[in-house]
Parts: sequence; C-alpha cells; structure tokens
Amino acid sequence: MLLEDVAPDVVGIIEMGAQGLAAAKEALADASRARVDDFTFAAPITRFRRDVLCCGWNYWDHFEESKGKREGQDVDRPKAPTFFTKSPSTVIGPYDPIAYDSGISAKWDYEAEIAIVIGKGGRSIPRAQALDHIFGITLANDVSQRDLQRRHGGQWFKGKSIDGTMPLGPTLVTLDEIRFEDLWIECHLNGQRVQHASTRQMAFPIDELIAELSFGMTLYPGDVLLTGTPAGIGNAREPPVFMGDGDHVVVSVDGIGSLDNTLVRIDLRGQSDVSLA
Repeated sequence: MLLEDVAPDVVGIIEMGAQGLAAAKEALADASRARVDDFTFAAPITRFRRDVLCCGWNYWDHFEESKGKREGQDVDRPKAPTFFTKSPSTVIGPYDPIAYDSGISAKWDYEAEIAIVIGKGGRSIPRAQALDHIFGITLANDVSQRDLQRRHGGQWFKGKSIDGTMPLGPTLVTLDEIRFEDLWIECHLNGQRVQHASTRQMAFPIDELIAELSFGMTLYPGDVLLTGTPAGIGNAREPPVFMGDGDHVVVSVDGIGSLDNTLVRIDLRGQSDVSLA
C-alpha cells in the first residue's frame, strides 16, 4: 500500500482519525527508504477549509514590550485570548523564499510561533478534552507588516495576509511524540538570536485556547491555529528592526525542526493604485 492510497494529502489522513494515522504509518513502514535530501519539503497543511486561525498577545512579555509602540492603538491587557485570522494564501513551505515588496510595506516583522493542527473537530470543547482534539504541532513564522496593521484600524487581518509570507512546517509532530508543555522556541535573524521562550510562558495554554476558540464555533479537522509569539519582535526593539530583501530568518524548536527562509524581492504591488501616503 502506498501513502497516496490512504489519502490525497495530510488533511485527508487527519479527517480519517485514528484509522487514517494507522494506515499512513503502515504505508510508510512498507515504503522503500530514501534520503531526506532527495525531497523538497512543502508545508504540512496545504488544503484549508477556512482562514488560518491565530492567537495574538499570548506571551505577556510580548504584550508588554509593545506598549506605547502601537501608534495610539494600545489596549488593556486582555482577560481572554485575542483571536484573529490570516489568509491561507500566505502559507509557504519551510524552506521557500518569503515574498518581499517594499511597495507593500516598509515594516516587515518576524514572529516565531508554534502552530496546532486540529485532529478531531468539535464545538464548545471543554478544556479537559481539548488535547484530544489536537492532531499535532508544527512551526510558523507569522511574518507581519506592521504599518498595514496600523493603517487598517488596528485589526490584524490585512497586515498579516500578504501572499507567500508565512512559512509552515517542517514537520507535523503528533502529541504522543513530544511534550508541548515546555518547548523552547527560537528565532534567529541573520544569525542573531532575537526570540527565545518556553511554551510555559504562554498567557493562555493550548487547552484554554481550544476551549475559548471553539466556544459556540465549530473547529474542523485540519484547521491550523497559531499560538502566539514571544517577546523580541522587531517593532518593539530600540531602534526597531525590520526585515528586507535578502534577510535570513530561522525559527526552530527541538523535536520539530527549523523553518529556514530568506526574504526575496518580488512584485506584490503590481498595478495597484492604492496610496500608502
């Protein structure tokens, strides 16, 4: 049995539940071995039912570091998770170039994040059952355009939805293979470490995120949820540090791997007559 005989993609395997995962493992056990270097890695999830789901301000040190730097859009510390979405067209592979165009934004920022992939769907999921709804975890770099965030009323959708800007991967690790409670996530920009934090520092842990997000709202198998970025973002630094053409950014977690991407200038603006002045 070949892996493509089980399902057309990873989402198909997830939708089959435990049976799908067992069948995939059987197919891989029967497969001939090949060198990793012989393959091009894609994002583990490439078929989306909806937008990529996201949680902002989920590390209090990140929330605090940006106080006074939100250009008049500061808010009080939230008492519940702050959710938003971003376009699936942002998603690229773990080693693909990140699209960059200074005509779209002058403030390109990195955000190292751990992402959850939902395995079992549900609505109003109790916290005690939340982990049962996770298929696995992976990594994301929630590349953001800070000036677009401010331009569009302070809501985040537009400033995080530019095509070809969010690496996802490189692996999708099931929870039986890794302890989520104390994973250390790092981000390096041009060889310098700019973010380093443990999942223990999350303001709202993953079971609470799932309970809150699913409150009255159905989650589906294959949904991707970004869990927030820790302190160290470029916009909060003195002076600010933003990325540009040729910059190299790496997001890594032991046991999951690394996203290794370079910003490459392409024409995103095209013939648009939108004025950013």
